[in-house]
Amino acid sequence: MRSAKDFFAPLAVGAPPPVREIPFTPSRMIHFFDPSNEKMVAKAPDIAKKVDVLLGNLEDAVRADNKEAARAGLVRVGKESDFGTTQLWTRVNSLDSPWVLDDLTTLVTEIGDKLDVIMVPKVEGAQDIHYVDRLLAQLEARAGLSRPILVHAILETASGMANVEEIAGASPRMQGISLGPADLAASRRMKTTRVGGGHPGYLVRTDPVGEDLSEGRSTYQQDLWHYTVARMVDACVMHGILPYYGPFGDIQDTVACEDQFRNAFLLGCVGAWSLHPVQIEIARKVFSPAPEDVRWAKRVIAEMGDGTGAVMIDGKMQDDASVKQCRVVAELADQLAARDPELAKEYGNE
Repeated sequence: MRSAKDFFAPLAVGAPPPVREIPFTPSRMIHFFDPSNEKMVAKAPDIAKKVDVLLGNLEDAVRADNKEAARAGLVRVGKESDFGTTQLWTRVNSLDSPWVLDDLTTLVTEIGDKLDVIMVPKVEGAQDIHYVDRLLAQLEARAGLSRPILVHAILETASGMANVEEIAGASPRMQGISLGPADLAASRRMKTTRVGGGHPGYLVRTDPVGEDLSEGRSTYQQDLWHYTVARMVDACVMHGILPYYGPFGDIQDTVACEDQFRNAFLLGCVGAWSLHPVQIEIARKVFSPAPEDVRWAKRVIAEMGDGTGAVMIDGKMQDDASVKQCRVVAELADQLAARDPELAKEYGNE
């Protein structure tokens, strides 16, 4: 076991010192693109203007015979493009794949100064993060990087779910965790073939009225991912990192996508993946507090003064717990408004 005093020491001679606090940078949507697809690469600069995070994907959505082309394409994008305040992330191949070592070695040494976060799929425990942590330190030292690249884990296996707390606290590099519902469903042997979202068979039914058990009984579809997302959020908050909902696979069902994203937002997630441009605006809308909620939060904070005691506002009791809740909303609004002029206007932060 490492000493707590050594936790913030570099893991390789010449590597940059680890961060002591994960900076909150707006990341409402993590937009995936395939760097082996020339059409997607050509659109990347324009897409980057609309998103908080642009992610070059090297893993599942890239065919095996395109892995090297995707890696080379991402290197080219990193060297040739300046995305301004938009973050550049990548999802490397899984740690048990034949491509991941070349992914990490190439990307860190070639464009490590451009990469903000490396997303690691199918993380099963702290041991996976420890491996990546040490290797990144060695590569950063070789490349002469002045800042560490952060790490983001995807929760995609039952083992990862069981170990989510230790994963969240495995390294100072840990930036956040995303839910990977499709792989997690397969790992758990869940009987759904959907990528995220609910299932019509997962429901509750009202009690019967009278002797006829089939008449007048309403059903309500439930959220398959409520427990998982809530536990992931708790693990992330406990260790000062950021939780995210992952992909919603039905691109055409924008209504259900918005509902699933909002569930995650209300539970504490800061963003979600966007797999298609149509999901970008959904994520922007959902993971930005509504202007009326921001106005209410600021009003409560103002009327509570030093935050102690209790006041009645429009017939509702507000106390110190109310102020804490309202500060979450107001502070998020300020952080987003600093990046988004339209939101600044809507929030009155001009």
